[in-house]
Amino acid sequence: MTAQLDIIIMAAGKGTRMKSRTPKVLQRLAGRPLLQHVVSQAQSLAPRRVVVVTGHGAEQVEAACAAFQLPMATSLDMQFVRQEPQLGTGHAVQQAVPKLQDDDGVVVVLSGDVPLTLAQTVADLVEASGGDKLALLSVRVPDPTGYGRIVRDANGVVQRIVEHKDASDAQRAINEIYSGIMAAPARHLKQWLARLDNNNAQKEYYLTDVVAMAVADGVPVIGHCIDDPLQVEGVNSPMQLAALERAHQLRQAAKLMEQGVRLADPARFDLRDDARGVLAQLNCSTDVDIDVGCIFTGAVEIGEGARIGAYCHISNVKIAAGAVIHPFTHIDGEKAGVSVGEGALIGPFARLRPGAQLGREVHIGNFVEVKNSTLADGAKANHLAYLGDATVGERVNYGAGSITANYDGVNKHRTVIEADVHIGSNCVLVAPVTIGAGGTVGGGSTVTKNALPGALTVARGKQVSIADWKRPSKK
Repeated sequence: MTAQLDIIIMAAGKGTRMKSRTPKVLQRLAGRPLLQHVVSQAQSLAPRRVVVVTGHGAEQVEAACAAFQLPMATSLDMQFVRQEPQLGTGHAVQQAVPKLQDDDGVVVVLSGDVPLTLAQTVADLVEASGGDKLALLSVRVPDPTGYGRIVRDANGVVQRIVEHKDASDAQRAINEIYSGIMAAPARHLKQWLARLDNNNAQKEYYLTDVVAMAVADGVPVIGHCIDDPLQVEGVNSPMQLAALERAHQLRQAAKLMEQGVRLADPARFDLRDDARGVLAQLNCSTDVDIDVGCIFTGAVEIGEGARIGAYCHISNVKIAAGAVIHPFTHIDGEKAGVSVGEGALIGPFARLRPGAQLGREVHIGNFVEVKNSTLADGAKANHLAYLGDATVGERVNYGAGSITANYDGVNKHRTVIEADVHIGSNCVLVAPVTIGAGGTVGGGSTVTKNALPGALTVARGKQVSIADWKRPSKK
């Protein structure tokens, strides 16, 4: 693309059918607001500027844009204009004209609720425009109800777009629809926008009316028709959003399977941005096996031959080769990240929190939680345990029901468990405390002082039995 590129994103609509207080363009697809998908596409085209037209929930939409995590580090000149009241698509683009100070470029108009258009598709549309033609992105669909129809002459040349409510029966039979995306020379677009009127059934200013103006002015109109309706699918209701989510996820699943990932059921797979906005990224080595119902968020790396059991939630983690994540495990590294070593066994029903760093052949069993802790090779915590702010040595066996008491109500403290230690069941290690190498802590102990290497440490009340004791009875 040699012409300077300016992009207008229409994001003013209320989205009444969404039945939500959240503006439609901030509804989420794959964990990311619809508008963020569109802004990301725009950024990848290296535009001179991006103008977002807001209206309903304008302050909320504009604040969300400022917080978007975008895939590229390059800066983006993003500006805002408001459409108040909303008087149609042409009226929306008219609001952006004052921001288009130059007449030397191509203006691309995108919709903030059409999230899955590929950047290459938009680039091809700009190429079709060539800087001197009006290019429309269109697609043929089985049911064109509700969409503007592309009307061509006998030679296939685009003449105009007719909105569904204004179309005749013959025009409604046309199955080539306008996507809402166009590329136009800035100098022509500004003139056409100034000539728009609202003489139509809706009494709105239609952007599509510029097509007939282009024909009248002798400006060639190109209908760039693609065969992928998903790229131009918009969202107007929760049902449409859910359908688009599944279609998008199925495509992501297909890409992974093309790379050799084994998915037990691609229809039950999800890859999303995480709650903090970290962009979804799942990188898998060869022979990775993923069972049904798994949700991956943020940045995840999975090593060769690793297996992910059913219904796991896995976020911001590096899982090494040969590791097995058993069903219903929850891993979320957030900012600090989580790492799982080669051949480790995790779960079922385990939870790994930020800062969990697990070595080779580590075992973390059912209902075990690990947070901000390092477990060296071969360490095991197999049942009903908590390890927080701990450094655990090689081959440690950490008993069922044991915890590190790491928080004193104000500060966090660290527990050190050196190599080859055995921690009995139902122990409390009150940090800061160190259990020396090779030591043993008897079951039920509350340890508040450092334990010597190789020693047996027992810290519990003496057992007392009272003979012939009578239980209290109800009065």
